[in-house]
Amino acid sequence: MTEESLFHEALALSADERSVFLDKACANQPELRASIESLLSAHQKRGNLFDPFVANRNPYLQTGPELTSDYNPQMESGLIIAGRYILQEKIGEGGMGEVWVAKQTEPVKRRIALKLIKAGMDTKSVLQRFEQERQALALMDHPNIARVLDGGMTADRRPFFVMELVNGLPLNKFCDEAKLGIRERLELFIPICQAVQHAHQKGIIHRDLKPTNILVTIIDGRPIPKVIDFGVAKATSGHLSEDSPSTQFGAVVGTFEYMAPEQAGYAGEDIDTRADIYSLGVLLYELLTGMRPLDGRRLKKAALIGSRQFPDFGIFSILRIG
Repeated sequence: MTEESLFHEALALSADERSVFLDKACANQPELRASIESLLSAHQKRGNLFDPFVANRNPYLQTGPELTSDYNPQMESGLIIAGRYILQEKIGEGGMGEVWVAKQTEPVKRRIALKLIKAGMDTKSVLQRFEQERQALALMDHPNIARVLDGGMTADRRPFFVMELVNGLPLNKFCDEAKLGIRERLELFIPICQAVQHAHQKGIIHRDLKPTNILVTIIDGRPIPKVIDFGVAKATSGHLSEDSPSTQFGAVVGTFEYMAPEQAGYAGEDIDTRADIYSLGVLLYELLTGMRPLDGRRLKKAALIGSRQFPDFGIFSILRIG
């Protein structure tokens, strides 16, 4: 599992359960455990989270000018970032970062999405992942992939990047609420495949394709899917940034329910573009049947014990849409 996913798992547990969980999940990885425990400690101190010594230990940060209007470890509506982005509403939050709707005031006026790392969560691994996502988005130019528009640092030295704002619903939720039939769902699925193909042609594997990472928005009266969140993306050759993090031996990157068996990385296998194709297959199966082909809990249990015995897909379920 990634540092972020381990953090989320541990955060949901009681103190006693957390210790047992970390004993197993971070066995023989003392540095990883120390990093997770540091993040958990920082999370508990949200009221006074900013560490003035962060810049000294952070390879991405350098001593900068005096802090200005956006020096604030707790981002809030109305705060101005980089002199031109006014935060309006928080629309997403994870253990490591948050996404805001913001108003850009110059050189053009428009609403955008601004993603940044939470104060106190800027470990080397988190910063590397953030920079990797920013670079992955910058490499791509496709109508079905959310575009990156800008990037920079906040006054308290946290990196951020600006994306086009996608006002949409997760793929499966949109299809169900719009009561789309089989043909309409397939027509919506085709540009998603084309977007993933574009990413692969640019040398990028998404590694976490799932309904919540594909938002469907309405443009000129037509539903348009947008692939988002390249936070765990991987380059097929080379690195997305100068200091890209490598996946640790035995680490699991992605979401179990949509993950290819080899992506679990039990023997440290290096995955390729086929992992994304597998995830697309799971997405299509779910779109057409209303259920996933495999039980995520069984997959997760198999991963934790290092098993390679993944259940078969079995006979394709009877289509329920018609």
